[in-house]
Amino acid sequence: MKRIDDEFAFQVRELADQIAGILGDPPNQKNYDMMVKALLAEYTKKVIVEDVNLLSFALVDHLQFNRPKALLTAAKKFDSANPSSVAVMVSCASADYAALLADLFQGHPDLARQAVIVAFLHKNPALWLTQEYAPEEEEEDDGDEQDEDEGPTEHMSDMFDEAQDPHEH
Repeated sequence: MKRIDDEFAFQVRELADQIAGILGDPPNQKNYDMMVKALLAEYTKKVIVEDVNLLSFALVDHLQFNRPKALLTAAKKFDSANPSSVAVMVSCASADYAALLADLFQGHPDLARQAVIVAFLHKNPALWLTQEYAPEEEEEDDGDEQDEDEGPTEHMSDMFDEAQDPHEH
């Protein structure tokens, strides 16, 4: 059984790419901080952008995950009949962020739940990242080794044999 819903895995990869894109190369923490402040200002003004990743991006550094096992269990389903159940699994050190999070769970419970879980998964990849979701690793070719395979296998050779006419003897 999968540890998390495929949509959460996708959203976590998107969040990581978004954070890397905002930080830039070389990383510029000032750009990152400005983006987080701008997003939080919008959410505080109750201008809700219905985007899981933007909300996750805004909150990821301000959340404290109090019940990791329960959050991991909640990540098995992207949609939930009781989205506000996740609200008790997370907190914020700042009273302002805690009030914002409470408002989000009150007005947009599905979005808040999904954003909190994406932020949790982003911060805790070791809890869920298995071979199933691991990014493909490219093998480095140092050029010193020759391929062990000297030629096509019998199976490969058979694939390219000319088709035989069944009426031909």
